[in-house]
Amino acid sequence: MRYYRYLYLGDGVKKKKDKVIRRLERRKLSPGIHIITLPESEKNQLEIYSCTQLIKPYFPKRDFFVVGIGKGYEEALELVEEMTKEVYNETMSADIRAYILKKEQER
Repeated sequence: MRYYRYLYLGDGVKKKKDKVIRRLERRKLSPGIHIITLPESEKNQLEIYSCTQLIKPYFPKRDFFVVGIGKGYEEALELVEEMTKEVYNETMSADIRAYILKKEQER
């Protein structure tokens, strides 16, 4: 997994960020944790996955680009809302994917 330089974190994850990321890297069960990723398809903006999905044997092993982590689905949705507002305020558009990729490339 790769992580966005300006990773969005929900309040339920901020204090445990490093521990949560270590568990994600090892594909360990992290009940209640949801990740927000950029999808492989350029048609979609974002995808939300429960970490319990990631450890299933039938779930494809992908190199996710994680842009946000929340404790619970509701918190993940709040992060998506926060991202959308930020992107709109900065660009006057709702192209979250392009905004994130552009900020990631900036040094």
